[in-house]
Amino acid sequence: MREDKDMRAEYDIENLNPRKNPYAAKLKKQITINIDGGTIEYFKAMAAETGIPYQTLINLYLVDCAKNNKRLTMSWT
Repeated sequence: MREDKDMRAEYDIENLNPRKNPYAAKLKKQITINIDGGTIEYFKAMAAETGIPYQTLINLYLVDCAKNNKRLTMSWT
């Protein structure tokens, strides 16, 4: 069995060409957000039907909104 220092000599770490992580742009960022109870219950019920975690469903919905440039229309009447 070779010594560790002999094995380290075989690796030229400084000349490795590391690739960028192709998934880095898709990493999620943890935030704190206030969502009313009814909305959370809606997504939890949908989660029970689909088997997809409710937080994932909320994220998927928000991604769809951003991708399709959906705008909220509100009327204060």
